[in-house]
This record gives sequence, structure tokens and C-alpha cells, in this order.
Amino acid sequence: MISIRDQENLNQKIVLLRLDLNVPLKDGIITDETRIDKILPIIDFLIKKKSKIIIISHVGRPKGKINKIFSLYPICQNLEKKLKLKIRLIKDDIFKLKKENLFKNTDDQIAFLENVRFYKEEENNDISFAKHLAGLGDLYVNDAFSCSHRAHASVDKITGFIPSFAGFQMETEINALKKITSEIKKPITCIIGGSKISTKIGIIKNLIPKFDNIIIVGGMANNIISYNGNNIGKSIKEEDCQTVIEEIFETSKNYSCSIIFPEDVLIGKNMNDKSQVKELNEIKDDDFILDIGPKTIKKIKDIIELSSTILWNGPAGYFENPNFANGSHEIAKMIIKKNKNKSIYSVVGGGDTIAFINQIKALKNFDFVSTAGGAFLEYLEGKELPGIKSLKLYV
Repeated sequence: MISIRDQENLNQKIVLLRLDLNVPLKDGIITDETRIDKILPIIDFLIKKKSKIIIISHVGRPKGKINKIFSLYPICQNLEKKLKLKIRLIKDDIFKLKKENLFKNTDDQIAFLENVRFYKEEENNDISFAKHLAGLGDLYVNDAFSCSHRAHASVDKITGFIPSFAGFQMETEINALKKITSEIKKPITCIIGGSKISTKIGIIKNLIPKFDNIIIVGGMANNIISYNGNNIGKSIKEEDCQTVIEEIFETSKNYSCSIIFPEDVLIGKNMNDKSQVKELNEIKDDDFILDIGPKTIKKIKDIIELSSTILWNGPAGYFENPNFANGSHEIAKMIIKKNKNKSIYSVVGGGDTIAFINQIKALKNFDFVSTAGGAFLEYLEGKELPGIKSLKLYV
């Protein structure tokens, strides 16, 4: 994989820049600009190199049909304000676009193609569509790691027709993930949550040989608590996951990896209730497990204290109610404390985890925060992502 930063002669070259600008929109208003802010460095770099830029991106899932709800217009406007540059949103049929017509006005530096997912050929990874897109530029840059688990035309097949390079955000994501998968500084700990243990089994099994501790929290932990013969009341639980749990514990026996789960919990009678500490053998039929308890928090903090690297994917409890946010707060505080002392390398990913960290305004207190979602998880699972694999095609 070759980085665009290593390319010298970019003056007046037309660069096809694949970005992930799939930001949350409410009534046409952007509610979280994190993904936009993260791609500003690559655009600034190309502007300084006097390149002509064609931005390729998407919003939502329009399923190959034009839908104004999924227009990139609000994002184009936002970028104009941030860059203080005029950006032309091209709504014309992509198939009718010609390279020589895109920058007839020599003062134009950035063109923004309308939602690439308005074309069914994009998600079908259509070769003809990819070839046509490639024909609009001189070179291609993928700076959309978060889309790179998708075998889509503008991510995958396009690289077979044009010199292709990795962008800054792509490099940053991969380098951060390498530090927790291949270039590991031990001891290394993973804190993993979520509601379904079956969706994370691939990740857990892939991490067990490399990690010293895997701490399971959130709804996933309820399955293990139940598996061990404890009542979990009305708590969220996945059916038919006994085999998955047995697989995790059997795999961990073959390696020196400890599987940790709650020893005590915070319960409520509903999601809006006040919290009450309970031992596992005290949980009643009408209880909801909504956070980890003080004994569990202490155990996790002790493990973090001894760790040199940590991956956090999934809050410890139902943090939307402050009464059940203590577990996540204490985990965050401990990681931040070690980060300040430069005694831990921390990687955080997953929508709910980032939402919590944003809520406590601590985004900058971690070494790396991934907004990649599915790509982040598939990379951790050991899968080869199409968008990364395809960048190796053009050498």
C-alpha cells in the first residue's frame, strides 16, 4: 500500500478522493461533524499541492435510486465553510461526465460528485462503472477506511484502472489497529460489549491468542452470567448462545488469555430507575441488569493499571441513564489517567462507545478513536478488507 504523501508531482493532477462523509443528518442538518473534520488534512494537503480534487462519497442507503433525503448538498455546504473554498456539487449523471469538462473553469479546485450510491452499479461493484469513475481522474486516493470493508466500485474495482494510493486517515486507522493486532506492546487488554455475543465471537476468537485479558461487559455479559447458572431477570439476553460461550472459554484455555465478566451488577426495575448494587446470586425475576457493580469495576481498573495496551469496544452499561453510567465512567477515567502518564496505548471504537466518550467530552484523551464501525470490527476479526486489498493491485 503506497501513501499519497510520498507522491511528489501532484500539480494540476485530477485526484479522485474517496471519502466517508456518511454523517448523521436530521432534517438536512449535520448532527455530528467528526467524520468531516477527520478528512480535512488530506484535502488541505492536495490543495497545497495544487491538485484538482473530485470527492466521491455517499450518505445512507438509497439503494441505487436518486433520493433527495440522501443528497450530499448539506455536506458540500459544510465543507465550503470549513475550507473557505467554492465547491461545485455535480448532480449530472456520472455516466455522462467527461474528464475534460470537469475543470473547464481553471479557478475551480474541488468538485463534489453527488451520492455515489444513487447508482446501483456502486454497491454491485460493477466493473464498467468503476472504469468510468477511474477515467475521470489521473490518480485515486482512498481515505475512507470506514468504507473499506465494502466491495463497492468506488472502493474496490476502481483501483484496477488507475494509479491508487492510501490517504492520511486510512494510514492512521491501519497503524492504530496494527498496534493492537500485530505490533503489540504487552500486557494487552480488550474491553468488549454490545448486546449480541454471536456477532463478536469472530473478534473474540481472533484476539484470544494475542491478548492477555478479554473483559466482557454490557448485554453480552448477561449471556455468560446466565450460562453460569445465575438468574438475569428481565435483562437483555441472546437465545441459543451456549455453544458460542463454550467456544470462547475452550479457545482461551489454549492460550494464556483470561476471560473476565461481571462479579456484581447494578440493577433497576426499568431503564429509567435508580441503580441498586446486587451480587449475582441476588438478582430477581423482575430485575434488569444495567451496569457493572463496584467489585467488577475495581477488578477492571486493576487490570487496566497493569496493561500497556487497551482496546475498548462497547460501554459497560446503559449510560444513557446517568444512574447506570458509572462503570463506563470509571473505565474511561482509568484509561485517561494512564494515558496522561504515557503508560498505555488506547484504541477506542464502536458507535456507542464513541457516543459515551463524546458525552463526557473526552474524545481527545485517547490515543486513537476509530469512527470506522463495521470496517473496524472486521479488521479486528482478521478479515482482509476489500478496500485495503485493492490498494495493493496497482504497484
